[in-house]
Amino acid sequence: MEPDPPIPAATLIVMRPSAAGPPDILIVERAAGMAFAGGAIVFPGGRIDPADAALAESLGRPADAARITAIRETIEESAILVGLSAASRDLAPALGPIFQDALIAGADLATLVADYGLALDLDALTPFARWMPAFKQARRFDTIFFIAAALPGDWPPRPQLGECQSAEWASAAALLDRIASGADHAIFPTKRNLERLARFASLAEARADAARHSLDTIVPWIDQRDGEPYVCIPADRGYPITGEPLKTAFRA
Repeated sequence: MEPDPPIPAATLIVMRPSAAGPPDILIVERAAGMAFAGGAIVFPGGRIDPADAALAESLGRPADAARITAIRETIEESAILVGLSAASRDLAPALGPIFQDALIAGADLATLVADYGLALDLDALTPFARWMPAFKQARRFDTIFFIAAALPGDWPPRPQLGECQSAEWASAAALLDRIASGADHAIFPTKRNLERLARFASLAEARADAARHSLDTIVPWIDQRDGEPYVCIPADRGYPITGEPLKTAFRA
């Protein structure tokens, strides 16, 4: 029997400067009961909805539905506004929960943005990678990862009730330490992307790295290393670690 086709999806890695060193990254912890990556820390994101595709079409950018999904899902899951601009004023963090509540209640993103005198800034998102794990899981996603700068100001994340257990800013290195200690759990693509992100001292470095590497879809495969099955990815995509034992690959 042929497997179901992968679900088109988008994920957004939001980065903000940190006085303590490398940039902080927005991360959410999915609710334990979720079918996909339940209880794991992930970057905000989700499937590309028909409404996202319709909005992209209406903007004359039909290829950018994934960018709209990444913006919408980030707001819904964390109350962090990103990929928006205002001609006459700065965006205040207080707008985050307002937008989050409205979208979760079913508001149309385009209408909501217009009502507050804002505009979508799709070019604020830079494609970083594309992943499609092909292993038999509850759901299989073809996911585009974007990176974007956090808006100026102190934006406290607020997790989406029922979908996320927590939401926070943390450095990639700190998150990797927590995964290694067992304090947090993460799936294979999240770990690999955190390792890649941990090498950057700024968003500019991350964008430059993205420009140097192919955005062809990464489809991990199983290979034998010293008699042990490893989950592997291509060696030329900018990732410092390109294989992990199968027994830990999908949960640390």
